[in-house]
Amino acid sequence: MAKKYIPNEKEKYMCEKHKTYFKKRLVKWKNEIVESNSKGLYLSNTDHEISSSDIVDQASSQTEKTVEMRTLNRQIKLLSKIDGAIKKISNNTYGYCEETGEPIGLKRLIARPIATLTIEAQEKHEKNEKIFADV
Repeated sequence: MAKKYIPNEKEKYMCEKHKTYFKKRLVKWKNEIVESNSKGLYLSNTDHEISSSDIVDQASSQTEKTVEMRTLNRQIKLLSKIDGAIKKISNNTYGYCEETGEPIGLKRLIARPIATLTIEAQEKHEKNEKIFADV
């Protein structure tokens, strides 16, 4: 049984092996989300709701639909980020911070393949968001 390849820091950062590894992971992730959404949409479409006279049942059903829509919207945004990451692999900008241009780092990318900022830039960004949120 072949050992699964994991990028390591002994190799040149974002060499072809790294790019191939991340592209495969991103494409697999995207396909899983699309498949999951297709099943979810199919199940919710086959679950034709019978108009209930019970107001609690109606409210519960409406809440479930709202949660489903939020989840779907989140997944649509995630798919967009995955597509963006795949595009960055193609144009050789994947793995580099959008703010500083520095390498994001393999450990961070393995944990979050759609990361676009180094940990430091992300923390700074979040700190600024919190300051503006507190104002």
